[in-house]
Amino acid sequence: MLTILLLAAGRSSRMRGADKLLQDVNGTPQIATMAKRAQATGCPVAVCLPPEPGERHAALSGLPVLRVPVDDADLGMAHSIRAGIAALPADCTAALILPADMPEITRDDLMTMIEAHNAAPTALLQATSADGIPGHPVIFPENCFGALKRISGDTGARPVLRRFQGETQMIPLPGTHALTDLDTPEDWAAWRARP
Repeated sequence: MLTILLLAAGRSSRMRGADKLLQDVNGTPQIATMAKRAQATGCPVAVCLPPEPGERHAALSGLPVLRVPVDDADLGMAHSIRAGIAALPADCTAALILPADMPEITRDDLMTMIEAHNAAPTALLQATSADGIPGHPVIFPENCFGALKRISGDTGARPVLRRFQGETQMIPLPGTHALTDLDTPEDWAAWRARP
């Protein structure tokens, strides 16, 4: 069974006091928007979160997601991935990993990835922009879990992707959905100003 793993434990340090995952997207905090889109696929959803209760936890209130506290999230994205992979249920055979700060990723995009996984359940799949630039999400089959549990630092899963370079199947998503990652107030303002 594939599980969707949302990465939402980072400090949002480039937002200068604001929290990118609490930004309003269609009337809902970004973290809840992404959790709802993930849930709408019918797959189990796990969310990596800061260890202490706070507004991100509150924004997920009432949503049946597995909450994964990440004590060392400040050491980099890899630590959230490690914690998330370690918390997956025993019957999980693949993980779709998605940073939660990507508001253009839709349920349909997630379904495109899941359908590609269903067609090739042992393949490593990476989303791209419409013109082929690699981005997110990425689906890692179970044979990658051991390697994902050993990564560290702020390079995310890049070492594992490099290891399987040449074997990874690229899955194009519309426009720049796979690339739009909003980290600063300026990023959010520019994104909202787009037609």
